[in-house]
Amino acid sequence: MKCELCPRMCGVNREDVVGFCRANNRVKIARAALHAWEEPCISGEKGSGTVFFSGCTLKCVFCQNYALSHENSGKEISVERLAEIFLELQGRGAHNINLVTPTHYVLQIIEALKIAKKKGLSIPVVYNSSGYERVETIDLLKGYVNIYLPDFKYFSNELAKNYSGASQYFEIASAALKRMYQQVGKPEFDENGMLKKGIVVRHLVLPGFTEDSKRVIRYLYETYGNNIYLSIMNQYTPLPHVAKYPEINRKVTEEEYNAVVDFACDLGVENAFIQEGDTAEESFIPDFESFDF
Repeated sequence: MKCELCPRMCGVNREDVVGFCRANNRVKIARAALHAWEEPCISGEKGSGTVFFSGCTLKCVFCQNYALSHENSGKEISVERLAEIFLELQGRGAHNINLVTPTHYVLQIIEALKIAKKKGLSIPVVYNSSGYERVETIDLLKGYVNIYLPDFKYFSNELAKNYSGASQYFEIASAALKRMYQQVGKPEFDENGMLKKGIVVRHLVLPGFTEDSKRVIRYLYETYGNNIYLSIMNQYTPLPHVAKYPEINRKVTEEEYNAVVDFACDLGVENAFIQEGDTAEESFIPDFESFDF
């Protein structure tokens, strides 16, 4: 079967070869654990039940999960084992099941969710992606995903081409986000302030490109108002592989980040998460050699 799950549309038969994402048809994960470093309404006090999938359909040059996205680190598991992991995370008190970089395994994830739900999986499912998604793939997830947690990385397609090799990122990401919103709508919270349904859009501020960040935020606010949450992130980490891109081979300054946050506030954004302090540290990057399962 030709794989057309992501906008790359490789069309390869993943039984025989791998495409851009470097994934075959066997699920490969880099980590599964309770995770405390997501937005507060997702991590809560007990943690989000994150499953980091190996490989990536976007592969940004500055990815902080480089070992996962570019080097495809991890181990193969069966769909049945993936379903067991979902249930084990729920049993450990996870507030939700958080699928990180899941696009290229959507079909296997759906099968695992079907199995897990029959066995008692009841917590919300979070789809945590780059935002670089086909509408048709998002359609497959209707009824399985409660919370969408997409990135919206760029307004400028030139930046998207330079740093992610995705020259139509804005058009693709905006269409995908529209379909996500059609599926889950406005945010809903439980009595403890945990998100049950809705969308949180993440935007990572890049060094030197605050104007592009402002254009992203303006687009999101003018399109969705306060019916989605924004997460404006300052955790850009210039790891060694970014050295070949000297213009982004530094941290985001406090002045740059504050300028973006102030712009959002002046625009009227009310539902947003911001980061305080220095989060641009390698210590915030998960250990993909460590498995809880």
